[in-house]
Amino acid sequence: MCCTLHSMTARTHDTAALVALLAWSIVFPPATMTVATAMTALLANQLGGIAPDIDQPTAPFWRNLPIGRYFGRVFGALVGGHRFFCHSLLGLAVFGVIGRALLEFLQPIMPHIDSEVVWTAFMIGMISHLVMDTVTREGVPWLLPLPLKFGLPPVRKLRIVTGSWVENIVILPLLLAGAVWLCAEHYTTLSALIQNRLVR
Repeated sequence: MCCTLHSMTARTHDTAALVALLAWSIVFPPATMTVATAMTALLANQLGGIAPDIDQPTAPFWRNLPIGRYFGRVFGALVGGHRFFCHSLLGLAVFGVIGRALLEFLQPIMPHIDSEVVWTAFMIGMISHLVMDTVTREGVPWLLPLPLKFGLPPVRKLRIVTGSWVENIVILPLLLAGAVWLCAEHYTTLSALIQNRLVR
């Protein structure tokens, strides 16, 4: 599958998005939180974590739609293919504008959901995706329309190969450990957010 050739696997992106969301919640805890906002923000975060890969016809979004792969191929061609527009700061800004507009449109039917928290969670997921893909062999064209792909470390051979043992045995477990550590180390902060501030 082409999604395994260029981009981190979905489970790695999902976990990275969650770790980033946890860190944000610890550093910038919302003043109040509803059950609906918490659940929607988590969903938005996970969607953001895989959203940039919508430029592939094999992306989960297209696979779950009737004749989705056809539309995925058309969309991918329109945005320049994989690791192009959707993996840049320009693409991030466009996704952000569309996401905010969609949330504002839906706000009347979601009165108990803080759309700002949900939007931020989505953007955190998207940013985590670009950061994770930056450490892979292909890199990311952060500064489109400049046709330059940036990667870390600068030496391409030292970057991660998607689906390799480095990703599966090192990167993914480290991300999972990071999530556990954040929850354990900042239990009081997260507990206060969930127990004391959660409006049911």
